[in-house]
Amino acid sequence: MRRASASVSTVLALGLLLTACGGGEEEPPQAAQKCDGTLSPAAVGALESVLGTKEFHSTGAGLDRTAKVLTEDRASTGRPPGHPAMCEVGTDAAPRLGVKIDLRLYEAADLYDDGTQWTKSGRYLYAMGRETSADNKTARLFLGCASPNLKGADGQPAPIEGVLTFDKSAKGAYPANTPATREAYLTVLHSVTLAVVKELGCENDAGLTEKPVFEVRKWRGEQ
Repeated sequence: MRRASASVSTVLALGLLLTACGGGEEEPPQAAQKCDGTLSPAAVGALESVLGTKEFHSTGAGLDRTAKVLTEDRASTGRPPGHPAMCEVGTDAAPRLGVKIDLRLYEAADLYDDGTQWTKSGRYLYAMGRETSADNKTARLFLGCASPNLKGADGQPAPIEGVLTFDKSAKGAYPANTPATREAYLTVLHSVTLAVVKELGCENDAGLTEKPVFEVRKWRGEQ
C-alpha cells in the first residue's frame, strides 16, 4: 500500500551557519551549508519563500548516513525499517513551520500514476525522474539508481523515493496550492535528491538533470 506522508521518519533541518573569518568578523549566514551542502542557492530561496523567514534551525541524518542506509537497505531482504530522514528545515517563530526531506527505497505500490485522477484532489504530475508529483502538503520524486554501490538480488536499478513533507503546527496553515508552492517544494527535493544520487554514484545521476523540471504532465487516463 502507498505510505502516507506521516510515515516519513525523523528528519534533518536547514539552519543558518555563522562562520568566523580573519580579524574576528563573521561571514554572512550560509544557509546553503546546511543539509551537508545539498541545498542549491535556488533551494535555499525556495525554503525561505515557503517558510516566510531566513531564520532556520537544523537536525538530521545527513548525506553520508543517508547514503549508507540506502546501501544497507538495498542489500537486505524485505521492506526496510524506518530510519532518521535526510533533512529537516525548521523555524522557531510562531506558528512553527518546517520542511522534512526523506530518502528511502520504495515499492511499486507506492507510485501514484495508477489511473487515479489525482489532479482533482490537487496533486500534479511532473516530468522528472520515474515519477514526480506535488501538492501543497508533499512532493514525491521516484527514480531508479544503477550503481555498483547499490547491489540488489534482482539486479535492477535501486528504486529510490525522495519525499518532502511540509510540517505545520496546530495553529499553522499549509501554503496555498499554487504552481509557485509546488515548484518551491520540487526545487528543494530535487536539490537534496541529486546530491544523494551523486553520493551513491548513480549512473547518469539516476536521470536527474542539474535543474528541476517543472513541466506538468497528465495522469494516466486523464484527458
